[in-house]
Amino acid sequence: MAGGGGTGGGVSASTYAGLRYWLLLPSWLVLGFIVLAPVGVMLIYSFLTKEFRGGVIWEFTLDAYDQFFFDRGLFGDEPPKIEWTYILIFWRSIWQAGAATLLALVIGFPTAYFIATRPERVRPIWVFLITIPYWVNLLIRTVSMKFLLRDQGPLNDFLIWTGLIDTPIHVINTDVAVQIGLFYSYLPFMVLPIYAAVERYDFALSEAAADLYATKWVALRRVLLPSVRPGVIAGCILVYVPSLGAFLAPDLLGGAKNFMIGSLIEEQFKGNAGNWPFGAAASMILLTMVMIILLLFARQQARAEREG
Repeated sequence: MAGGGGTGGGVSASTYAGLRYWLLLPSWLVLGFIVLAPVGVMLIYSFLTKEFRGGVIWEFTLDAYDQFFFDRGLFGDEPPKIEWTYILIFWRSIWQAGAATLLALVIGFPTAYFIATRPERVRPIWVFLITIPYWVNLLIRTVSMKFLLRDQGPLNDFLIWTGLIDTPIHVINTDVAVQIGLFYSYLPFMVLPIYAAVERYDFALSEAAADLYATKWVALRRVLLPSVRPGVIAGCILVYVPSLGAFLAPDLLGGAKNFMIGSLIEEQFKGNAGNWPFGAAASMILLTMVMIILLLFARQQARAEREG
């Protein structure tokens, strides 16, 4: 009878062992087409030559990378000098993304802790309230934030009405506006991973720390934070990486004086005047930076797990 013996009809872990690569082939093809192929095209374009009327000439060169790091004068015949313009744009992107991540962590951690400590029946409602604004397109939300922050916007009107200020506060087209835009855009990416980590946390550990006369601050720093560290790291990565390459918030809220690397890359692919190889080179430099950051985070997490 079928299934009567030890080898009849049973499915074990080794049943599909010989087919696992074939079963994974569709996923590999999709990932290769969606992820690796565009990156490969961008890498090739970064070594091509800019065509005068737009597009590229299939002549391989390092001019795009040279343009990013060195200034050789208007006609390219002067001794090379460091091109600080693009380096400063990169530096602005790094610290803007870092500040947005820090702000999201300062606000997101208490928010996630508050949600995770609510009664289980109301937690989905709080998560729903956190995520519902993000059902709207990012462009629409950023334009709405610009309307809110402008000199004659609702925020200044409310502050003047309450008597807190006499004249409008100029926020739009400043670094502060960019910070607010990045923070607002990616706050849920910080809250949700930390919430998931805190929800799994065993609060009996905090009670044990209190029984051993640990203060709330010591219990937070020595017990809670190490336990939820994976969620914190995941949230920081999910906020920092998209903030580093963002261009909507800098363009709409920061103006021309607050350019970030995402805005620089976007400009290189607009119209016939764009420089595709330079935009591709800047994209590859940004990608390399992101990969380095992710590797550093991965090494830190692995070291923490070994020490734990």
